[in-house]
Amino acid sequence: MKKFSAVLLVLAFSAAALFADGLSLADQGVFSAGGIVIQNDGVFDPVNGQYSTYGQLLHADHANIFYQIPENSNGHSMVLLHGYGQSRMGWMGTPDGRDGWNDYFLRKGYSTYLVDQPRRGEAGQTSVASAISTEPQELAWFTQFRMGRWPLFNMNSQFPQDEESIDQFFRQMTPDTGNIDFDVIKDAMIEVFDKSGPGILVTHSQGGFPGWTTAAASDNVEAVIAIEPGGVPFPEDKLPEPVDAGYYSVGGIPMSDEDFDALIEKPIIIIYGDYIPEDSDLPAERFWRAGLEMAYEFEDLVNSMGGDCTVIYLPDIGIRGNSHFMFQEKNNMEIADVIYSWLDDRELC
Repeated sequence: MKKFSAVLLVLAFSAAALFADGLSLADQGVFSAGGIVIQNDGVFDPVNGQYSTYGQLLHADHANIFYQIPENSNGHSMVLLHGYGQSRMGWMGTPDGRDGWNDYFLRKGYSTYLVDQPRRGEAGQTSVASAISTEPQELAWFTQFRMGRWPLFNMNSQFPQDEESIDQFFRQMTPDTGNIDFDVIKDAMIEVFDKSGPGILVTHSQGGFPGWTTAAASDNVEAVIAIEPGGVPFPEDKLPEPVDAGYYSVGGIPMSDEDFDALIEKPIIIIYGDYIPEDSDLPAERFWRAGLEMAYEFEDLVNSMGGDCTVIYLPDIGIRGNSHFMFQEKNNMEIADVIYSWLDDRELC
C-alpha cells in the first residue's frame, strides 16, 4: 500500500456575489487542503471493481475550506478553525439567526477562510477508522461550555435561550469520523495558509492545539487570535507546574525552543468569556479557571521574551454574560469589535 501527498484541489465558484446588505464579494469558493492518497496494491478492474480492493484509491485526511474574498479587501486573510465537536458552521451565523463573525470580518475587508478540520464535517473522509457514538451527551457539553446548569442558563447569560435557538445550537455539533490527529490538522492548515496568503489565524477551543504549531510553522500566519484555547504551549524546559482542576490537571503543551521562538514572533491575543470563578463545585468551571491561569503564565513568559501577547478575561473589560461560544452570543459583535481594535493597533487591518 502506498501513500503520497494529495494535490491542493480548488473548486472555485461564483466569481462575484452580492449580499442583500450591499457587501460585495470579488470571489468565493471551496477547496480541499492537505491530506493523503492511499493506493492499494494490484490493478483495478473496472468491470468487477465494486467487488475488489485491488488498485483502489482513497483520498483522505484533508481539510475542507469555504472562502470568500470581499471587493474591498484590506490585503489580509482570516483563517478560522473550529473547536471540538464543531465545524465551520459556528462562524457563519448564530443559533438565533444573526450574523456571525464571518460576515463581520468580511465587512472589515478580510478575506475569510472557514475550515472544517480533517476527519470532521465536510472533510469527513478518513484513513483511520473510528466508531461514532450515539450515546446522548449534549447536557454534559452544556455544562462544559459554561452555559449554565441544565435546564437553567447562567444569570445574565448572553446566549440566546429560546427553544429554537437551543435546538439549533445542539444540531450544529458534529462527530469525528476518525481519531483527532493534531499533526494531520497542522499540515492541512499550513496548506490553507499557502492558499490564503498572509493572514490571521483564529482558533476556538480544541482548534487551539494545532493552531499554535501552525502559527510556528507557517510564515503566512501574521497573528493568532485564540478563543478559549484548550491549552497553551511552553518551551520544554519552561513548563509550569500543572494546575489542579479537580477531575483534571491542566498543564502547558510542550513545544521545542525553535517552534516557540517562531510562534512568539507573531502577536497573540487570547480571549476568555465569563463564569470562570476563583473556586467552584463544578469541574468544568475549575477546568476553565486552570486554563485561564495557565494562559496568564503564557502571557508573562511571551512578553518577557520580547513577544506580544494579550490575555483578556472579558469581565475585566466590562463585557459579561459570555460562555465558551462568545462568537455566537447576543453580544458577539461587541467582542468582534475588541478583536478588530487589537488588530488595528498592530496595523493588521
